[in-house]
Amino acid sequence: MDLVRKLILAAAVAAALPAWADVSRDDAAAIAQRVSQGRVLAVERADAGNRPVWRVKIVTAAGEVRVVLIDVATGRPV
Repeated sequence: MDLVRKLILAAAVAAALPAWADVSRDDAAAIAQRVSQGRVLAVERADAGNRPVWRVKIVTAAGEVRVVLIDVATGRPV
């Protein structure tokens, strides 16, 4: 399966998760990669505003490093 199809599948799975389901580390990486169009460098669990998030470090095609926060409960970028 090519990368684009994997990303679409991961996004569809994340969007279909009920609010109570925790998003996995791999799902968070796929979601962050999709929204930032980059390569995942690291994924770690953290807190943002008293809620658990995945902190995903991405490097873009231009070489810029970005951090994308993914809500653990919803799978949505914060």
